[in-house]
Amino acid sequence: MYSFEPTEEQQMLIDVAKRYAENDLRPAAHEAEESRELPQKLIEKGWELGVLQASVPEDFGGFGERSVLTNVLAAEELAWGDLAGTLAVMTPGLFVTPLLLCGTDAQKEKYLPDVVEAEWQPYTAALVEYRYDFDPEDLDTTAVRDGDFYVLTGEKRYVPFADQAEAMVVYAKLDGKTQGFIVTKDAAGLSIGEKEKLMGLNALPLFAVKFDQVKIPLENRLGGEDGHNFAPILAASQISLAALAVGLAKASFEYSRDYAKERFVLGSYIAQKQSIAFMLAEMATEIEAIRLLNWEAAWQLDQGDPEAYHSAYLAYQGAVDMVLMVTDRGVQILGGHGYIREHPVELWYRNGRGIATLTGLAIV
Repeated sequence: MYSFEPTEEQQMLIDVAKRYAENDLRPAAHEAEESRELPQKLIEKGWELGVLQASVPEDFGGFGERSVLTNVLAAEELAWGDLAGTLAVMTPGLFVTPLLLCGTDAQKEKYLPDVVEAEWQPYTAALVEYRYDFDPEDLDTTAVRDGDFYVLTGEKRYVPFADQAEAMVVYAKLDGKTQGFIVTKDAAGLSIGEKEKLMGLNALPLFAVKFDQVKIPLENRLGGEDGHNFAPILAASQISLAALAVGLAKASFEYSRDYAKERFVLGSYIAQKQSIAFMLAEMATEIEAIRLLNWEAAWQLDQGDPEAYHSAYLAYQGAVDMVLMVTDRGVQILGGHGYIREHPVELWYRNGRGIATLTGLAIV
């Protein structure tokens, strides 16, 4: 049975992540969104927290063992500060974690130390496709065996830092299954489109990427010749996004709650109005419900429980609905002020709306 009390190491990581979120991410979020650019020093400082490095064994350049639950606790705190900044700091994990979960020893030895031991570098991954019924287990991007190569064809969207990435893990359909392939920046047939223009997350550089008959060496198939099981990667992504949704929703809830306690209208504080009080109570309840559901899914994944995949799916689906409701009500509670860009609730609402479309943009 797991405990609701963080271990000493977990609490230290929570405290460090919280300070970074409060002192660095939150103050920089508005300007970064308006300028459509995150300060490089901000990303590098977040990388120095060592969240990813603590998940990588010493043999591959890290200083710990992966704990999904511990990483979820850190992700919640970081997303409370800013979602775009958090996703930027976590981007190398899109490359590292799939290799840790499914890569061969040779793949780990070749790539992981160069990423983990160095300063933050834009290693990334490409999963999302531009279709209304996108299903990560039924991709349009395809890989076909051709002699000593796999030939990759298709298009991906929402690829973080694709214009700078040294390498990326690209997911494609091979023999009816989703498989990952390591693609380096110099691969012939790889082309990077313009930066995406989105409703939110404008500070995070996301790109469309095309693969036109890109030849990939056989040894670059994740897991080697036999491939890998995609389920652990997908579950890790779902749990990660649920954690980010919790942190984002918590930020909106706390801001709107404090505003309601201070805003005096027609003889009373608006927090004393029954309609507002009920809204806040439901927001708090839903946040905690999804948070606990996600903690359980993370714990199950750490234990190797096959039920973790089902739990991760439920946590993610619940988080999508929860973050929409909470961030929308955050705007409502502020009234007209909620629509003003100087108040962060409008940014949290726009970013929260994107959680449903960001599959594969975070993996802990």
